[in-house]
Amino acid sequence: MSFHEIYQWVIGAIFGVIAVVNVILPFGGWSRLTGTVTDTLPVTPEDFVPTIRLVAFTDSHNQNHHVADAIDTAYTLFDGDTVYAGVDGFFGLGDFSSVGGENDYVKYVNTLNEHVRPETVCINIHGNHEFKNDNYREYFIRNFGYDPNTVTEINGFSCIAFSGERSATEWTFTPNSLKWLSDEIGKAEQTANGKAIFVFNHPHPWGTVYGSTVWGDPQLNVVLANHTAVVDFSGHSHFPLNDPRSINQTTYTAFGCGAMATFELDNNYIPGQHPDGYDPAAQMCVIEADNDGSVRIRGYDLLSDTYICEYYIDDVNDKDSFPYTFKNMYAHDTRPVFPEDASAAARKNENGEWVISFDEAAAAPGYVIHEYRVTILNDKGTVLFTENFVDDYFVFDDDNTADFRIGTDTLEAGKSYKLLVRAESAYHKYSSLVSLPFTAQ
Repeated sequence: MSFHEIYQWVIGAIFGVIAVVNVILPFGGWSRLTGTVTDTLPVTPEDFVPTIRLVAFTDSHNQNHHVADAIDTAYTLFDGDTVYAGVDGFFGLGDFSSVGGENDYVKYVNTLNEHVRPETVCINIHGNHEFKNDNYREYFIRNFGYDPNTVTEINGFSCIAFSGERSATEWTFTPNSLKWLSDEIGKAEQTANGKAIFVFNHPHPWGTVYGSTVWGDPQLNVVLANHTAVVDFSGHSHFPLNDPRSINQTTYTAFGCGAMATFELDNNYIPGQHPDGYDPAAQMCVIEADNDGSVRIRGYDLLSDTYICEYYIDDVNDKDSFPYTFKNMYAHDTRPVFPEDASAAARKNENGEWVISFDEAAAAPGYVIHEYRVTILNDKGTVLFTENFVDDYFVFDDDNTADFRIGTDTLEAGKSYKLLVRAESAYHKYSSLVSLPFTAQ
């Protein structure tokens, strides 16, 4: 390691300690207790008329057909919009590559060139997978034609795309790059005139949106925490954007944009979970704002061609009225409820595994069932199987049952069993325990 790399590592470590003292502890604990509990969550008013529309997507990992689908779908959705027509800009938030080779850049850029219209702004940034290659900056400028850290003015809105720079580790930002971000936000504040300031980066700010405690960077918090009008969009975690925890407001607004390749989730705070249905993934974020500080953010699932969530902020400049604080979102979540006629069934799949299915519980409107705790008892009351499993709430289809696999020899065909199941919401609220008898078929 060279002297310069050692110096960068030491400076980064010092910066990290400052972040822990000044940001991580407040965002990890204090921020969950602050904010106002409102009577209801916001609904987009009928007279909301945007003056800008952007589309963001992230973590496509060479799945360029999903990128093409996102672009084409956005044009189809909005070309004929009678309130505000068109798309003003596309923002790719990194990890379009696998290992950062230039061939990945070429294929991705070719996809953009084939689908993005010449009049539409298209800005991209680096993710950690691009940083795996030492030539990341050279490849970026040669293929995209602009700097990895860039500010674009669109309809009077400042759109700050922040890649940072690789330091001693794969994707840690350097003090110089963080200063650049801070300076550019400061400049944007001088001309915003009440409008939102959009920031796009690959990792989440730490301790904000779903997935950020594992796949976030506290250095971002240090910069963003003092800028209320910032609406930050990020990826990296692959955690689904339709999870209500993917929006978070503290002293600014953060939003996690899901993924365009595969999903990842946690199970009882343990990350790295890949439940059935996690692959493929294709979610994009539609961002709209007006000149008075109002912002609407909608999640769109490209695999089912449907909107999957919507959030409305009346004024990004008024942090005292932020509706999407952890405290307020927790307050509006409710205990899941199973239907009165809920039932369970068991069958064997083509691999000979027993598959247990049961009717799903209902979550509060705009919320999700995140996971289920299940236990199977035989006719003597002996526990045969118990585990937590993550619900496939990121898959949008007509299936109203949840199911899990338990191996090939746990049950015996023709015998009767009892399923005990409890549902858990995104904010860790629990249903009543239900008991569902079934017979192995």
